[in-house]
Amino acid sequence: MNLNEEVHKAFEVIQNGGIILYPTDTVWGIGCDATNAEAVKKIYALKQREETKSMIVLMNGEKMIYNVFKDIPEVAWQILDLSEKPTTLILDNPRNVAANVIAEDKTLGVRIVKEPFCFKLMERMKKPLVSTSANISGMFTPKSFKEISSEIIKGVDYVVNLHHEKICDKPSTIIKLTSDSQVKIIRK
Repeated sequence: MNLNEEVHKAFEVIQNGGIILYPTDTVWGIGCDATNAEAVKKIYALKQREETKSMIVLMNGEKMIYNVFKDIPEVAWQILDLSEKPTTLILDNPRNVAANVIAEDKTLGVRIVKEPFCFKLMERMKKPLVSTSANISGMFTPKSFKEISSEIIKGVDYVVNLHHEKICDKPSTIIKLTSDSQVKIIRK
C-alpha cells in the first residue's frame, strides 16, 4: 500500500465514526476524529480506560491549533520551535473538540506532527486526530507494531498498513502551560 491509499482508507473509516490503529511520530496510536464524541467513547472502551483520563490530540499546524485554542501563550511557540523531539503541550480552555477528550481541569494535550501519514490524514480531515498509545490502559506501551496486542488490533475499525517494521521507544515530551504562563514538565 502507498501513503495516499492508506490516507484515503483511514479517512473513510474516520468519516464514518470509526477508530484506526496508525503510526505516529512517536509510538503506534489509536485514533479518531477529535470532534466525534461517540468515536472517542469507542477508544475509551477498547483501551478499558476511565473517561476521566484524557487523551492527546494531534494537529498538523498553527491554523488547527488556533481553531482549538483561542489564547496560546507565546512560550508555547518558543517551546515548539526549540524542541528537538516530538513535544506535547497541555494548554488551557480548548474548544471545537469533543468534550470527552478534554481533561477535567479544562485542558487538552496537543502535538503538532510532521509524520507524513498523520499530517496528510489531518489535511484531508480538516480536523484534529485523537492519539493514544496502542495498548490496554495500564499495560506497557508497544515499541513496534508486532508488540501490539491482538485485542487492540481486532478492536479497531482499520489498521494502517505502513511502517509495521518501525521501532519507537520514545513517547513525546509533555509540558503543561497555563494561560498565566506557568510551565510544568510532566514527562521528559
